Amino acid sequence: MNKTIIVSNRLPIDLNFSDNTLNVKSSIGGLATGMKSVHAEGNGIWIGWSGLTEEEIPEGQDEAVDTALQNEKCVRVPLTAQDIEHYYYGFSNKALWPLFHYFQAYTEFELVEWESYKEVNRKFADVVAAHAAPGDTVWVHDYQLLLLPQLIRELRPDITIGFFLHIPYPSYELFRTCPWRDELLYGMLGADLIGFHTYDYVRHFISTASRLAGLDIRFNEITFGERIVKVDFFPMGIDYDRYYNAAVKHIQAPKGAKSELMQNIDAHNTLHADSRLILSIDRMDYTKGIPNRIKAFEYFLDKYPEYKGKVRLVMLSVPSRENVPQYQKLKRETDELVGSINGRLATVSWTPVWYFYRSMPFDDLIDLYAASDVALITPIRDGMNLVAKEYIATRTDQTGVLVLSEMAGAAKELHEALIINPNNFEQIADSLKYALEMPVEEQKIRMQALQKRISRYNVEKWSAAFLKSLDATKQAAPVSPAKKLNQEHLDILKDNYKNSQRRLLLLDYDGTLTGFKNNPADASPDEELYNLLDSLAADTRTELAIISGRDRATLEKWFGHKNYTIITDHGVWLRRRQEWRAIERLKTDWKESIRPIMETFTDSTPGTFIEEKEYSLAWHYRRADAELAHMRTIELKHVLNELLANNALAVLEGNKVIEIKGSSISKGRAAARLTSENDFDFIFAVGDDWTDEFMFQELPASAYTVKVGTQRTAAKYYVNNIDSVRTILKSLL
Repeated sequence: MNKTIIVSNRLPIDLNFSDNTLNVKSSIGGLATGMKSVHAEGNGIWIGWSGLTEEEIPEGQDEAVDTALQNEKCVRVPLTAQDIEHYYYGFSNKALWPLFHYFQAYTEFELVEWESYKEVNRKFADVVAAHAAPGDTVWVHDYQLLLLPQLIRELRPDITIGFFLHIPYPSYELFRTCPWRDELLYGMLGADLIGFHTYDYVRHFISTASRLAGLDIRFNEITFGERIVKVDFFPMGIDYDRYYNAAVKHIQAPKGAKSELMQNIDAHNTLHADSRLILSIDRMDYTKGIPNRIKAFEYFLDKYPEYKGKVRLVMLSVPSRENVPQYQKLKRETDELVGSINGRLATVSWTPVWYFYRSMPFDDLIDLYAASDVALITPIRDGMNLVAKEYIATRTDQTGVLVLSEMAGAAKELHEALIINPNNFEQIADSLKYALEMPVEEQKIRMQALQKRISRYNVEKWSAAFLKSLDATKQAAPVSPAKKLNQEHLDILKDNYKNSQRRLLLLDYDGTLTGFKNNPADASPDEELYNLLDSLAADTRTELAIISGRDRATLEKWFGHKNYTIITDHGVWLRRRQEWRAIERLKTDWKESIRPIMETFTDSTPGTFIEEKEYSLAWHYRRADAELAHMRTIELKHVLNELLANNALAVLEGNKVIEIKGSSISKGRAAARLTSENDFDFIFAVGDDWTDEFMFQELPASAYTVKVGTQRTAAKYYVNNIDSVRTILKSLL
């Protein structure tokens, strides 16, 4: 029976030794909760670091640790103190964490830490490979293991690999600043499915794959070697029932059974009947915007002084990475800001900020959530932010208001919250006032919608959705190379051609029937080609069609006197039996906006030029320096794809040419039109570039499709060059 292997930096188990006795305790966290049901099923295992370095495990206790973990269906990756120092505290949290959260000034790239990161990822790969069986599914988590998917694939190509990033994925411009960007990108691309919290992160990753590696992108699928890598977003949820039920229990608890914290809050509310609480909960991290939040709250009190003495900010900051200089500086700044606002504004009976720097038990967190009128969640950058969802789940009476930073991934889902820019103090102050004065009816309408959404898409739904998509990749058709058309294939093709009664030959022109020229106008047909095509077309059972991206005027000039079917402009015009008709009706006013962009690239890339056709613009770079042209084409494709996303236009990449045309136009649609109008019992199609792939894909399975060249293709066969195409056509005579 195939199993699912979960891989993360830390195991969902807390281990410690007390008087040489091993204590084992299950962790309670977002990932541990979300993967609980997946981990429990069948013979699945969880692989990660145990939390104890090799030096921390007493001599002779290794077997006891392994046995204890085995009982929890876990397997440890042995890591030393130096591994943790360089791989975790070093590269993971000094380089990747700040870079991916857009804090470039905090980013440190150290070679020794990078080498450790690679080495630890290899250790993880070795453990996974040792425990995986053919057909197993491996789900890798987070930024500490970006290299792992490809390392696993190299060792075990017989398993399915998923990867999920729990933090933001940065824009291409930021990611490219990393010295080891290629290795990180290709490491992630070892997965069959790559998941992110939001579509923005998906878009950034696809942009990076396109611009950095020049990979082919089709919607959310990346062609990487012989594989298709799917990229999608799966917003992580919470264990909604756990938080909701805990809040219900909190409300129903008799007075004597309430926690000390809740009793203190109740006592405060009794003395101050009009008091309102604004809640803020974070790890002490520079990405969370804690100093800005304190300053914004102070600005709010100064702008709306009527709330002085009535509103408190309850701020819980959980200690994190206290040995890292940036975090120490953040702690000092936070302490000073809290001291400043309290010292300036506090009265005998009122303190503006209640500040807690510690972890709190789960029940105390529920008390804070349930007692607070407003939750103020203002990270500068956050992959998701589950605190916002936890606050929503605990609002059993459906009152309360969430004020949420637009920089949190959760903002993409929680539209009914008051969405703010965490750097805009004016907006935060106004939003707090609006939240505090919001009518109960409006609060309930907003909260009902939020609760309905996050209760439905909870953490188990998140993990199930990811695994379902990962499982679907097993059924996806692999990118298999076409077979080279050999003599045996050709003999079968000829026999079928000979015995058929209604034939269709679909022939691309440039790069297929004739070679490329620096000046496209010079690529006119030679006498040998005319004679060959005439001989094929002379058979009344054969319809010979030239299907090209060339404009109508050019093909009319070259083949107007011949009785061939002609399809021009990638499928805009069709001529049959000497009569022209438009297959597509198109506008061309878009050219005025696109031409200047292409002219800019032409000016900066010697050897390139623009060819203007009736319904398209083509940028030719055959005569340009190859290295410069490669870089410019990636840039131009990115600019055009961003610009044309909502304009019914498409970018086609041909042989040394990029062409912009209407998205409804394709050789595939034109070929499908021909085949649907006639009952052909033999179809042969040949072409050399990406524009012909649409034709190969649309034709019936019985068609003979041939690619000129050895690139990846949807065609069944390939030949090396134009001479081979003419040899095939001659053999049919």
